[in-house]
Amino acid sequence: MTATGRLTRTLGARTRRVVYGESGPEDIRQELGATTTVDLAHVVMLTESGLLPREAAAALLRRITALRADGFRELYERPAPRGLYLMYEGHLVAELGPEVGGKLHTGRSRNDLKATVTALRLRAELADLLGELLRLQAVLLARARAHRGVVMPVYTHFQPAMPVSYGYYLAGIATALDRDAEALHQALDQLDRCPLGAGAVAGTDLPIDPARTAELLGFRDGPLHATDAVAARDTMLRAVAVAASAALTLSRLATDLQLWSTQEFGFVEFPERLVGGSSAMPQKRNAFLLEHVKAKAAVAVGAWTAAASATKSTPFTNSIEVGTEAVAAGWPGLAAVRDSVLLGQALVGGARPALERMEQRAREGFVTATVIANRLVARGVPFRTAHHVVGEAVREAVEAGATELAAIRLPDGTDADGAAVDLGAELPTLREVVDDHDRGGGPGECDRTVRVLRDRLAGHCDRLAAHRARTDRGRQRLAEAVAELTGAPAGAGGHADGHGTESAP
Repeated sequence: MTATGRLTRTLGARTRRVVYGESGPEDIRQELGATTTVDLAHVVMLTESGLLPREAAAALLRRITALRADGFRELYERPAPRGLYLMYEGHLVAELGPEVGGKLHTGRSRNDLKATVTALRLRAELADLLGELLRLQAVLLARARAHRGVVMPVYTHFQPAMPVSYGYYLAGIATALDRDAEALHQALDQLDRCPLGAGAVAGTDLPIDPARTAELLGFRDGPLHATDAVAARDTMLRAVAVAASAALTLSRLATDLQLWSTQEFGFVEFPERLVGGSSAMPQKRNAFLLEHVKAKAAVAVGAWTAAASATKSTPFTNSIEVGTEAVAAGWPGLAAVRDSVLLGQALVGGARPALERMEQRAREGFVTATVIANRLVARGVPFRTAHHVVGEAVREAVEAGATELAAIRLPDGTDADGAAVDLGAELPTLREVVDDHDRGGGPGECDRTVRVLRDRLAGHCDRLAAHRARTDRGRQRLAEAVAELTGAPAGAGGHADGHGTESAP
């Protein structure tokens, strides 16, 4: 199709390549796979609404199904001067005639079609990303539980601060990612309305049934507002923002693990399947996968920035800047975060803490100093006084080459004899300090944290399973409706590689 009635010529070849690209077989399968999923639902709806004769509907459905089953092979070499969709529609018109093929686009526009295809793909990719994030949560919580007794110093400003356990640290990462999982659920929930039916920008005066199309595609309902349905892609922006948030947390985890895996720290070690060597230096053992995790967060942040910038100050209507350019910027960001999550699963599961080294550094870092100060507070010593005398004791121990505190001298007047108070006999072990510190969500509450997060993980999994069940029901209804109109067995709707389906849990 080259002419539109109003226009008699198309873009030049070079300009066309810039705008539409050069679509190979995989591009055709991906784009038309999702498009034809929408077409099947649209044809069923038009027929049920009395806008398309059953004979024409059956012919369209059979031809579309055949194209899907063959991976659109017939279309690989066809010119597409105005994009893949119009090339595909022109093929249907040529094959079936204008009285059949020309009726496919009844009651809709490329605007609401494109918005629907975007929603289908985004729904599938978010469900997949959420599923992988929940798998990472399961790994984090399993490792947190396994390493709850591995004492280590936690750092502030890159200096040893207080004693925790390696398991407690991992539970902290899981706590942050739990919020991202919740936000991904919310982004999925916001994809509950199918844009199809919004038309070009203000709906249509034809008696269509958008709710039926939505049902067949696994959405809860049709569009609430036609202009919003084709103008807005804010769910994409929120999805990329949430994904970027998860990637930022993983980049911080990767930074810690990379630092802790250095010879200088020696806190964690990775098996050979998770490290690389050097082409020049024989001794090297590089935990290079952590650098990929760190860098992919930048891709996600850049994707959001590009999508938001393309959207900024555009008119609130159908817009190429938003529906095409901004959306295109978002997909690489989501893909990068998915890769980061997959790497995180392997790295968290494979990292092995060095128990003795971690505990040694906790002792050498005087990380029980705050506990000692608080024990003085429990005896009635003002905290600022306790802070001062313990800090002085640490300084004296460092100067003497000691690695542990044995005695604390209180200021005159705070002790009956004015003598040094020996706390060594009652000073708990590092393990006891970690276990007993159960205030304010401290290390002693690691088990409770893991228990709460495991319950939340189960809830997340149930919600994701319910979402997938709804989309599966829509897919089944669509297959049954197509079968009823064509007389073919249910489920014979072709196997196009589009984005209209979601992977199983």
